[in-house]
Amino acid sequence: MSEPAKPAELGDGEHLQVLGYEDSFNRSMSLWANFALGFTYLSPLVGVYSLFAVALTVGGPPSIWWIVIVGAGQLLVSLVFGEVVSQYPIHGGIYPWARRLWGRRYAWMAAWVYIWAMIVTITAVAEYGSGFAASLFGIEHTADTTLWLTLGLLLVALAINFTGTKWLARVARIGLAAELIGVIGLGLYLLVFQRKQEFSVFFDTMGVEGDGSYVTAFFGAALAGLFLFYGFEACGDVAEEVESPARRIPRAMVLTILVGGVSALFSFGGYVLAAPDLQAIVSGEDADPIPAILEATLGPVGAKVFLVIAVTAFLSCVLSLQAAASRLLFSFARDGMIPGHRWLSRVTEGSKVPANALIVACTVPALIAVLVWLNADLLYPVTAFAVLGIYVAFQMVVLASLRQRFRGWKPAGPFTLGRWGIVVNVAALAYGVFAMILLATPGASGDVVTDWIVLIGLGVVLATGLAYLFLARPDRKSDAPAGDAIDVAERLRAHRGEPVAEPTAVK
Repeated sequence: MSEPAKPAELGDGEHLQVLGYEDSFNRSMSLWANFALGFTYLSPLVGVYSLFAVALTVGGPPSIWWIVIVGAGQLLVSLVFGEVVSQYPIHGGIYPWARRLWGRRYAWMAAWVYIWAMIVTITAVAEYGSGFAASLFGIEHTADTTLWLTLGLLLVALAINFTGTKWLARVARIGLAAELIGVIGLGLYLLVFQRKQEFSVFFDTMGVEGDGSYVTAFFGAALAGLFLFYGFEACGDVAEEVESPARRIPRAMVLTILVGGVSALFSFGGYVLAAPDLQAIVSGEDADPIPAILEATLGPVGAKVFLVIAVTAFLSCVLSLQAAASRLLFSFARDGMIPGHRWLSRVTEGSKVPANALIVACTVPALIAVLVWLNADLLYPVTAFAVLGIYVAFQMVVLASLRQRFRGWKPAGPFTLGRWGIVVNVAALAYGVFAMILLATPGASGDVVTDWIVLIGLGVVLATGLAYLFLARPDRKSDAPAGDAIDVAERLRAHRGEPVAEPTAVK
């Protein structure tokens, strides 16, 4: 008796051909480089530093548990994305996934929201990074210096991105090292050698609830986790530059969530336990506590070293964001779905990067930075919209994936959850709806614009996107495949020599 032949593995180029594309990029990105790209985009150092004081003021030390809650929810989302990218290892991430799972119009709106969310995220990260750069170089932190340092970070990242995937991967790995030193290394040092609080403090509300319920205060601090856990999808944005992407990218996404979550816990927990006057931070008297904690625990020289690490992490984060945004624009343009698509879809001969898309991913954030320079109050709404916009785009893919499963889709990539796929998909969607409700809930300051600014920003983006979609009809200008998840799954199985199931009738 002879054993049945094992299904043949598809090469990267052959897999792309089944999807309707040809290999046009250098596949020089390894699993670890791909993980580094996603991790530096997620950037726990940036997230923790930006929201540490706010989280403690609103929710007290127990707000650290949002890192665990959101990390678990986004892990479910990353598993859904893993199955999708394993079947569709193509550039662009959110856009091609939504297109192949649902259709052209649906994908256009998902990409429109996601593009703007990414672009304003680039601006916000560069703006926050400028403060670290000013401190490092001993420059007075004014509106003018913030603008020039922000533009400098954007241009340096653009120059590195122009050199090609190899340098992108190298700098991403350097950024990964900086992040790990800055969050895990420093966090462990603070926990072990500089602890001034007991571990029980993470169950002590320290009176932030006032006369009301702590549940309200705890939910108000949710942004401490929600702001941290996106960026893992960037691993899929550069799929055509990764070796064996159908296998490696799902692993890189899961690693990004797990390592990012552990890093954030060490960092946030370390700062809380090492704070000399925690009550002053919780009460809001110390609005920027991390520099003081560093100065008190590391000394002037140690604090300076940390600033070098922080600036490196911020630069790497901007670099990864630009790379991901440019690949999304390229993917959008390659299918003829955006104005100037021929120009945006060009790939350079030497470095094999979408240079024109990279220019847009640098120029538009630079223009927004100028607007922030003219009106500093714009930075908060820019950042707030970015978070909700990202989550909306994510859940559009999760919903489209669940819809296809109900129609009979069984993911055909090397990474699959099997019978658990639909359970994980439903749980990921439920988590996503919960997260979006938390993000979209209006504030209670009494100022209408301040309280509703996140929904106002999302409303403007959705309204302009729908207007362009129905007036210009970009979906009619593209004949690229759409809504073909079931068909592609069967073709992939056929190419591998696996049994092909009979098509499921859909009413």
